[in-house]
This record gives sequence, C-alpha cells and structure tokens, in this order.
Amino acid sequence: MSNFPIFPDLKDASVLITGGGSGIGAALTEGFVAQGAKVAFIDIADAASQALCAKLETAYGAKPLYIKADLSDELAITDAVNKAVSENGSITVLVNNAAWDDRHKIADVDAAYWDKNIAINLRHQFFMIQAVVERMKSAGGGAIVNFTSTSYMLNIGDMPVYTAAKGGVVGLTKGLAGKLGPDNIRVNAIAPGWVMTERQKELWATPESVAENTAQQSLKHELQPLEMAGPCLFLASKSASAITAQVLIADGGIL
Repeated sequence: MSNFPIFPDLKDASVLITGGGSGIGAALTEGFVAQGAKVAFIDIADAASQALCAKLETAYGAKPLYIKADLSDELAITDAVNKAVSENGSITVLVNNAAWDDRHKIADVDAAYWDKNIAINLRHQFFMIQAVVERMKSAGGGAIVNFTSTSYMLNIGDMPVYTAAKGGVVGLTKGLAGKLGPDNIRVNAIAPGWVMTERQKELWATPESVAENTAQQSLKHELQPLEMAGPCLFLASKSASAITAQVLIADGGIL
C-alpha cells in the first residue's frame, strides 16, 4: 500500500482511466482506489490488468473494474464507457493516460503507421471525452486529465509521430477547456518526464542514458510511476477547482 495524498472529495467519485493496467496507468489506478473512488480502467493487457486488480483488492479491499477495449475503435470506446457508467455511475473524473511511445524512423512511417500512432496517442482522448461529456454535464461538472509528454518540448527526434500526437494533446486540452468550462468541467494535462516504468527499463533505459537524464534534472532521482499519481489526483480534485487549460510538467525539473 502506497502513501498517497488523500483528497476527500474523490471518495465515491466515478473515475475512468485509459491504459490503467500497467506503468503510469497502474499507479493512477491505485491512487484513485486509495481515495475510495469507484474506479474503472480500460486496457488491452489481460495478465497485467488482472494482476493489478488482485493486488489492489488485497491492499485496499476494493477491486477496480477492468474493461478490455481497443481504444482505436470508437464503438469499443462507447461500449467501455457505457459499462463503466452501468457499474459505477456517471463519470465525473476521466483520465486519458493510454499511449504508445514507439520509436520510429521517418523513412519507415507510412499512412497506416501514422494513423495507428495518432489513434492511440491522440484520437482516443477526444472520443473518450465525447463519450463521457454529456453525462459529466448532467452530474454537474467534473475533471478531465489528459496525459501528454515532455518529449515534444525537448525536440526529441526518435519518435516524430508520437511527439506530434503529444503536442496535439495540449491543443485538445486547451480547446476543450474553453468549450467545457461553462459546464463546470475542467480540462488539464500532465506532461511526465522520463518515468522508469517496466516498459522503459525493458526497451530503452540503460545505466548510461538514465544517469544522463537524471543529471539534467533538478531533482536527482529516477522518476517513478507513483510520482505521477499525486499531480493527477490534485488536478482531478476540488483542490484544483480554479485550474483549467493548464499543462503540469512533472519531469524532475529538466524544463
């Protein structure tokens, strides 16, 4: 059990998280379960998601609702949202976390790859919001937290389609914050730095690259997934009631 900050207004809130079964998403799922929220999460990784549900039920006595769905499929998004609402009530907190940070060369990108990358990293965030927003309005308002990335701010060149999508997340966040503010719906974004998830450690992190990144941070420790939960909980809670259209950078102080 982790030592999360507690935001009393999140107790019993209906929360839906995309990509909530592993990495940063698993930390977010745990963070909201620790609040006593009614949590549902969407993922496609069965083994990791089932293991997370069992772990959280043991630790907190509460089991989140795991919904398997392909977020590149608009109909699957609608079905997943309907299932979450049926189980937990109208969603008042939506966290769009799912992403695919695949490295790729410019010459290797074709239209199919571009469309797949944008669908996972940007498009699903819009259609998730579209699917929940009317219910959120009916509930009197809510909070949407979209995950972007510092990669596009740092001119990282190894994943240009991904960085384009993550830049687009900021535009989406700001545009919808302006549109939905009158309905008491806040829309913000979080931009993590290099967080040491198992995926990062398996695929890209080396002792040298991690040491170099940490040296550039003002805070001299490797960033962990659980460190992204606090900012997300804050933005989802009424403690952030005057905050919308913002991007919270959580990168240890590189930017």
